[in-house]
Amino acid sequence: MPQPIRNIAIMAHADAGKTTITEQFLFLGGQTPRPGNVDHGTAQTDFLPVEQERGISVRSAHTSFHWHETRINLIDTPGHVDFSADVERIMRVPDGVILVISAVEGVQAHTATLMAALRERHIPVIMFINKIDRVGADCEAVLKSIAKELHIMPLCLQKTSGEGGNGVSVSGLWSAAYMQDLITEHIVATDEVLLNRYLDNQVPAFLEMDLQLAKLIQSCDVYPLLFGSAKLGLGIEALLDAAVNYFPVPGGDAEQPLSALVYGISHDKIMGKTAHVRMYGGRISNREVIFNATRQVEDKVTMVRRMFPGRYEDTGMVEAGDIAGISGLRSVQVGDLLGSSHGNIPGEVKLRTPLLTVQVKAVNIRDYPALAEAMIELATEDPSLEFDWLREEAELHVKIMGWIQMEILERILLDRFGIAARFENPTVIYQETPAMTGEGFVRYWMPKPCWAIMKFMLEPGERGSGVVYHSNVPVNDVQQKYQNEVERSIAGALKQGIKGWEVTDLRITLIEGEDHPVHSRPGDFAVATPMGIMDGLVNTGTTLLEPMLRFQIDASEELLGPVTSDITRMRGSFESPVMDHGRFTLGGIFPMATSLDFPVKLSSRSGGKARISTNFCGYRECTDEQGVIRPYKGISPLDTAKYILKARKAIQ
Repeated sequence: MPQPIRNIAIMAHADAGKTTITEQFLFLGGQTPRPGNVDHGTAQTDFLPVEQERGISVRSAHTSFHWHETRINLIDTPGHVDFSADVERIMRVPDGVILVISAVEGVQAHTATLMAALRERHIPVIMFINKIDRVGADCEAVLKSIAKELHIMPLCLQKTSGEGGNGVSVSGLWSAAYMQDLITEHIVATDEVLLNRYLDNQVPAFLEMDLQLAKLIQSCDVYPLLFGSAKLGLGIEALLDAAVNYFPVPGGDAEQPLSALVYGISHDKIMGKTAHVRMYGGRISNREVIFNATRQVEDKVTMVRRMFPGRYEDTGMVEAGDIAGISGLRSVQVGDLLGSSHGNIPGEVKLRTPLLTVQVKAVNIRDYPALAEAMIELATEDPSLEFDWLREEAELHVKIMGWIQMEILERILLDRFGIAARFENPTVIYQETPAMTGEGFVRYWMPKPCWAIMKFMLEPGERGSGVVYHSNVPVNDVQQKYQNEVERSIAGALKQGIKGWEVTDLRITLIEGEDHPVHSRPGDFAVATPMGIMDGLVNTGTTLLEPMLRFQIDASEELLGPVTSDITRMRGSFESPVMDHGRFTLGGIFPMATSLDFPVKLSSRSGGKARISTNFCGYRECTDEQGVIRPYKGISPLDTAKYILKARKAIQ
């Protein structure tokens, strides 16, 4: 009989103590002789030099250990918002998540973002209030903030005493020895049979009640809450017991066809590229040839590995319900689906959007080719970087979440690749959208052989609608295979508009077209599409769109006037403040471009006592003067002669 498995992720806002909890898990599970220490740089899951020195997790770490008779596959995720893309990918993997909340800081901005995504995905969650030994710990206040900020009334399975010092203790409210009435009543109220027995003074046995509690947790009808201090090792065993008892057994049948998700990519010097895979059906073995449904290619597996921080072991095979690292899949990318059956694989999650673009430069110009190759490798591990290599300008660009990510990337390039690099000219990412309805025309019929004639209609779309494409041209005028090339080329044609930014929120309709029975080829329509679209954008004109942030500020009431004045100067807007015991809470929106340094100013003005949280809330129109117009990178389709020569590879 296969060994029981639990696939668990641990998530939190930065500095809530996730990695310290993971270290305690590994110690109790027999993986390490003693718990590692984040502050001392000895944490097993912070194995990158930059993680050890800075005491933060910058990428997810995979490990495995045993608790009693169950093997736990655990993923420790980064807590800083700059590394949300990693958490997005991990969100598709676990069957349960431990959400850690600091007893001192309480619910923070990223905590709310994570919990909203977990609820939307219907992933079971156990909440763990950590650091109850710290000065300033206030569990009652945290419970209130959970109700207020997360809109959840968690089910407390424990209580604390003496919080805020080393003498703190935790006692259980739910066990065979003691079943608190409030918990009992909450459980029986969800089941008619149990409720009738309870009303007849026949209290069901603990085991029966605990099984019902597990069902409620797994269906996300109940969110249990536990307390502890990872630093002291307090409450960790109870947390492990809860994870094993209440999180679901992973589904999937090893005898069914292969069904797997590639949720991560890593590289090492010995084994090269490793695909981190969650199995939903079937099995994968060493030296097996498997089908990549996303890439439509077959690849041969060289090794199936169980991953640990900084090391691995060859398991030879992985089956449905498990997690593994697969070596040998050369063409694989993050998000790929392996096998032939994918109906039960969760869809993608979006927590945050990169809102800054930055140029990467090698300190030593001779390192430019090596830097480009290093960035390509890093972008395979983190596709959200959207690495862009502009060969004509000899420029390398990436999209980033924030300043911390930029600093970390610089350090990784130095530590891992030996390349000193600088990240320069960080710029807010704007977008363009058509200012009005118009038409674009292209006649690509010289120099022969080629023939692609098309007319597009471009119309502004609703904000946030993205790109909608439709063809009204019959296949008698343009064959379907050519029309397929047009549709495939639309995304690339919109990467840069007439103001240098990606074009979005528009409807594109192919309204006229003509092919030639002799001279037309599919590639002709791929070349012609950007020329027709860009011609249309010139005719419609475009409006700049700037990214907006929704903010919430908590500060002392004497700062209300200066803060609202700042927001007005930043072209922001705000709602009515909520006053409470000498402090105010203020919500609203402001442009990202005008507010980049506002959190630092607010912290300085308040002596570090004000709190601000921000979340991307969409794009809004702005004037050209308020935004940034940049030149077209590369050869523009408007420069038709050079563009055609480039497309035909007649010039570099």
